[in-house]
Amino acid sequence: CGGVLTDSGGTLSSPNHPGLYPPDSHCVWVIRVSPPFLVQIQVSSLAIEGPSPCLFDWLEVREATEKTSAVTRFCGNVAPPTLNTNSSTVLVSFHTDGNIGGNGFIAQYHSILPGQKSCSRDEFMCDGGRCLLPVSICDNQPNCQDHSDEVNCSQKHKVCGGKITGEYGSLSSPNHPKPYPHQQLCTWQISVEDGQVIQLSFQNFSLETQDVCEFDYVEVYDSRDTDPSTVLGRYCGSELPPDLTSSGPVMTVVFVADEGVADSGFYASFKAISLSERTCSPSQFACGTGECLHQDWLCDGWNDCADGADEHDCINSTYPPFTSSCEPIQVEMCRGLSYNLTSFPNIWVSISDQREAASILHKYRVLMEFACFESFRRLVCGMFLPHCSPQSGVLQPCQSICSTAEQQCSQALNLFNLNWPFNCHLLPDSQDPMECSLP
Repeated sequence: CGGVLTDSGGTLSSPNHPGLYPPDSHCVWVIRVSPPFLVQIQVSSLAIEGPSPCLFDWLEVREATEKTSAVTRFCGNVAPPTLNTNSSTVLVSFHTDGNIGGNGFIAQYHSILPGQKSCSRDEFMCDGGRCLLPVSICDNQPNCQDHSDEVNCSQKHKVCGGKITGEYGSLSSPNHPKPYPHQQLCTWQISVEDGQVIQLSFQNFSLETQDVCEFDYVEVYDSRDTDPSTVLGRYCGSELPPDLTSSGPVMTVVFVADEGVADSGFYASFKAISLSERTCSPSQFACGTGECLHQDWLCDGWNDCADGADEHDCINSTYPPFTSSCEPIQVEMCRGLSYNLTSFPNIWVSISDQREAASILHKYRVLMEFACFESFRRLVCGMFLPHCSPQSGVLQPCQSICSTAEQQCSQALNLFNLNWPFNCHLLPDSQDPMECSLP
């Protein structure tokens, strides 16, 4: 694979495409067109082990000009937007490791004059030639230097969301029960009278399934805005979320859908109840926030309630406390943490044993040159080799560990055009060593 491409246009693809690409591959193409022409690249299909920051398998485009050197790296299953380079010579590389594979990629390149920069019909152009996918438009993130992607956004999401008041009511994804449209951001603010609280129940629920609900999801907040500290839960897949009860007279519900898979969405109803009525069904357990959990989650060794109420007073509980089989940490990168015992299989990230964890963590060693590596090491070790103790079960790293690493490492990752790979808000927010781990 690879080679030198000097025609005014052509195609390049991963080995075996559209079949699975082989492991341990490294392909390099040099695309060279005659100045003043520039190289334009369009990736029409992408299926490369991901997600960002693409540390395992990747497609990388490197362009060099007199003033700057730009590197763009892609992975995952969503083809990137058109890439208008500023160079007549571009280096394209495809790298794979020895593990999970995919169908790879196929891309086309063209030679264009500087004034001929363009984007595909459904893409958005800004900054004189940068193309964005539709999902990046009006997403409350300034993806363009000229901020043109966040202009005239008031009409984009007018089909859903809004303020709802009253003793009872309902809300649903657009088009329900038909598939919801792509690229949705719907926000409902539910308000009842002072002295009452809101009980939200889902009757239908079917969203794109992912392990951490990053693409399509419903998120519920115990407040009038989207303050991360008030999240009652984020949900995706086809399992009905639990009944949720607010602590006050206002609740906010957010529905997000990306440009990919669309399902039938959700339908939920709410009613106003008095504080004295705030109960869960006999088969459920009530958190201090009002969230109702299944009894199987009570005293199971990790905190399913935001306040950890499901793990209090477990010694006298009629439900058997969780017992874990702890084992010494053997992975060299993770020795010397504040704890030395872990447990497998890893329930948080579905890793079967330390050998598999070591294989994944070894690839993160590429970040050792960063000054923030120690903070990053504490985070990934806490996730892939979680703290285990017979008294408290298996603990995820605390949100503060993730936030510190993100603050220290984001700038370094940006040098490589890589995004921060973790959602810190999904981790427990606590300083209590019995609720989460501070490795």
